Amino acid sequence: MYKKVDSSLNFVDREREVTKFWKENKIFEKSVSSREGGEEFSFYDGPPTANGKPHIGHVLTRVMKDIIPRYKTMKGCHVLRKAGWDTHGLPVELEVEKTLGLNGKDQIEKYGIEPFIKKCKESVWKYKTLWEEMSDQVGYWADMEHPYVTYDDDYIESEWWSLKSVFDRGLIYKGYKIVPYCPRCGTALASHEVAQGYKDVEETSCTARFRVKGEKDLYILAWTTTPWTLPSNVALCMNANETYCEIEAGGSRYIMAEALVGKYFEEYKVLSRKKGAEYEGTEYEPLFGFYKLKNNEKAWFVTCDDYVTLTDGTGVVHIAPAFGEDDSRVGRRYNLPFVQLVGPDGKFVDGCGELTGLFCKDGDALVMDDLEKRGLLQSRMKFTHSYPFCWRCDTPLLYYARSSWFIRMTDLKKELVENNAKVNWIPPGIGSGRMGNFLENVIDWGLSRERYWGTPLPIWICDKCGKQEAIGSRKELREKGGLKKDIELHKPYVDGVTWKCSCGGTMRRTPEVIDCWYDSGSMPFAQYHYPFENKDLFEETFPADFISEAVDQTRGWFYTLEAVSALMFGRAPFENCIVLGHVLDKNGLKQSKHLGNVVDPFEILGKQGADAVRWYFYTISNPWIPSRFYAEAVSEVQRKFLGTLWNTYGFYVLYAEIDKFDPTKYSLSGCKLSLMDRWILSGLNTLVAYVDDCLNEYKITEPARAIQDFVDSLSNWYVRRCRERYWGGGMTEDKKAAYMTLYTVLETLARLCAPFIPFMSENIYRNIVCSVDKTAPESVHLCDFPKDDMSRVDKELEKGMQIVLTAANIGRSCRNAANIKNRQPLSRLILCGAEEGALDGELAEVLEGELNVKAIEYAPDAKAFVAYEVKPQLKTLGPKYGKLIGGIRTYLAEHSDEAAAAVENGGKFVFDVSGTTVELGSEDMLISTTGTGRYVSQSDKGLTAVLDCLMTPELKEEGYMRELVSKIQTMRKDNGFEVTDHITVGLSGSAVISAVAEKYAESIKADTLCDAFVSGGDFSKEWDVNGEKVTVSVSKAK
Repeated sequence: MYKKVDSSLNFVDREREVTKFWKENKIFEKSVSSREGGEEFSFYDGPPTANGKPHIGHVLTRVMKDIIPRYKTMKGCHVLRKAGWDTHGLPVELEVEKTLGLNGKDQIEKYGIEPFIKKCKESVWKYKTLWEEMSDQVGYWADMEHPYVTYDDDYIESEWWSLKSVFDRGLIYKGYKIVPYCPRCGTALASHEVAQGYKDVEETSCTARFRVKGEKDLYILAWTTTPWTLPSNVALCMNANETYCEIEAGGSRYIMAEALVGKYFEEYKVLSRKKGAEYEGTEYEPLFGFYKLKNNEKAWFVTCDDYVTLTDGTGVVHIAPAFGEDDSRVGRRYNLPFVQLVGPDGKFVDGCGELTGLFCKDGDALVMDDLEKRGLLQSRMKFTHSYPFCWRCDTPLLYYARSSWFIRMTDLKKELVENNAKVNWIPPGIGSGRMGNFLENVIDWGLSRERYWGTPLPIWICDKCGKQEAIGSRKELREKGGLKKDIELHKPYVDGVTWKCSCGGTMRRTPEVIDCWYDSGSMPFAQYHYPFENKDLFEETFPADFISEAVDQTRGWFYTLEAVSALMFGRAPFENCIVLGHVLDKNGLKQSKHLGNVVDPFEILGKQGADAVRWYFYTISNPWIPSRFYAEAVSEVQRKFLGTLWNTYGFYVLYAEIDKFDPTKYSLSGCKLSLMDRWILSGLNTLVAYVDDCLNEYKITEPARAIQDFVDSLSNWYVRRCRERYWGGGMTEDKKAAYMTLYTVLETLARLCAPFIPFMSENIYRNIVCSVDKTAPESVHLCDFPKDDMSRVDKELEKGMQIVLTAANIGRSCRNAANIKNRQPLSRLILCGAEEGALDGELAEVLEGELNVKAIEYAPDAKAFVAYEVKPQLKTLGPKYGKLIGGIRTYLAEHSDEAAAAVENGGKFVFDVSGTTVELGSEDMLISTTGTGRYVSQSDKGLTAVLDCLMTPELKEEGYMRELVSKIQTMRKDNGFEVTDHITVGLSGSAVISAVAEKYAESIKADTLCDAFVSGGDFSKEWDVNGEKVTVSVSKAK
């Protein structure tokens, strides 16, 4: 009936078999189609790029993104899961450049844009197979047969539609963006490229004097680490809320932050104090005369902004909008002129005097020398700092303004903040903190990139009158450009499309492509080619019910989703978002190739298996907390939880196969359930309700841990206490109840665990359900999520059993302390701290059986059975009482029982030492218990168990019997006997053991499947049975 369960923990091969079964039977597809007509639950898959290898962080995102859609599907929802690929962007270009041996834009253009684009399109799929294999291995279900691909023309057309809408509303404009820029390569660098080229370098900073307009000897002091930017200065910036002062020193007057004056002057006189806001608009004379103001331009005055701090310099920052992001932002806010006296080649442009033609950073010394000659240099100072260099050519990078197209996100700040507040962020602090703060300080989106492989910006400009026009569809492009058929929506093809402007000029496309983050932010509608088709489908799935990615996506995909959605639909694009922490190494360090601590996901998945990795991530910590990941930890999870569940399932299959038990022929309601049955079923239904509630609220760690605790109780309490019920021959009422209970628990657990550990759940379900019920769904993932049956829940029983479990645990500790094996019966266990009769007859019997005692008794406290030893806690008492410690120690030793009783329930023990009143709480004492002869005690959770260790002859005799049974069972196992094999037993060497065997013969035979006691046997071994030497022989019964 049942497939034999391999008891090894080699889950990987079994997972491969399950994957094969899913694929051959299209289980994922059926899980979606079978729920058509159900409530729509929308999930968005953040698109990875397939030209980079997946790492362990991607495994985390895959398993976290997978669990909720699986759960919702089993709850009856229709959950479309369209996979996606992010295919544009600079990383792809860099990969192709490297492959082709190219270096920079000039060489790309010489190679040819069209062949380069074709190579990019090929390159994006370099690691596609690895991504698909990883997804299959972790059990990540998404439609990878029909993914959205950001380079597809349908996808781009949807983006063009949105961009035209944004443009037509006046929200796209051309301005400047500060970028890390390599003047030698003539290109901006992405942040990950910049990170590759940092070096520690020694450079010179300076503090310049800016003469206040109309004042002879009054200067504003400003510090800069880039003296070469001073010729392009157009403003100074203070913090509006900080205090600045005018001082007199050395015959001149200076203005700077009051808190920093001491760093520059030893002797000075404060003339006045003002907030930075009061200096706003104060004009000064430019340091250099290279730039001449044009009509209506205003420059060289004090501005204010919060980014100015008092950690370095003078508290005044010089502003050059062409060379810094903060400078640029302040420049836009104050409508400052854009002065860029350094060209794209990194050299000073014509008209800069002796600086002309000099590489900008080589101009630092000349700038400072010139200022010093004119009395405008306050000081210069060498400093060492980390500075980015181009990783390709080793040229210092510049933060340089490039002409860019922007989206006016600042116009939508209010809507963005309001929309974000409606999202259920998990944890909530992300929404109000990291994400909320980012949106509160939102800046305009630098949309364009001067690259080749990306979605072309669909804006055409007249070369004569400057008219701008956005194209929003392929149809519009055909009509405007006079095309007979559609063309590919990439460079260089779209660049060749022109048409006549009404002024007689020619409309040509602006050459830029867009930020690839706009691609991914457009996926809610672009994945369905909306609005050109699938209108109903888009409206059903927007906004998403659920998304999840790592925390760094707050300023990546999460933001661009919110930004594009606010632009196009005026609302948040998702309702619930689980934000994931990063995956660290075992020491809590970030994984990096440099440190050599990168975990290969395929190595872990190939060794421990997906379920183990999934369970580790679900239980180790809440998803948003950075998790330490290493193979040993995954193995521990595999052993403790997966191994326990698997062995419990294996136990059921072993005996169900022996008895040919078919659960379809019985009903749980028709069984006479034992107390243990009722307890485990109560716990099961309590668990089902809790897990359901948690997953519905997007809680993952809490239900996973609850399942883990339940499985531990199932295996180590229920099955262990009930295993003898499965041993006897025939199908008794009690055995039927035991089977039906364990079957119900395992079948329910298979469905309950399916979203968490899809592979093992499938294995268990198909073997215990599909093997006997041909009408059952062929996969656990086509089943409904379990529903709790509250009629089975007995909270009083669960509470009582918890007392039993606590008492059993401390009772075993008592046995260990007394060095008495559990097989040795004892007369009684006394419970102190539990109400008289807290355990009814059945619960008391369970505890008696577990601890092998004849009776459970109760006492109000343990005074009659234990003695206390109390010593002073020096950590707390030393600082309080000092020299009195000796006297306190003596008093506590003489009044230990009294002291322990006084502080038992939070009270105080008060006494006098050398005329000083001493008052102690439990935290001031080290309290331990000692037995009073025959008694041993232990305490936990407010309960004290006292074990009576008095050994009567009858108890000692019974102990021999139980120890003998254990030795026989060990020999059965060691010699390969099946659990159903009957045996004969021979004993020799100890008259005491022989007499015990004769007295308890029937009990020993029943426990060991012994048909008879004989002389000798096939397998013999000498044993020590509680101090008696005896030779035991066993043979298979004939």
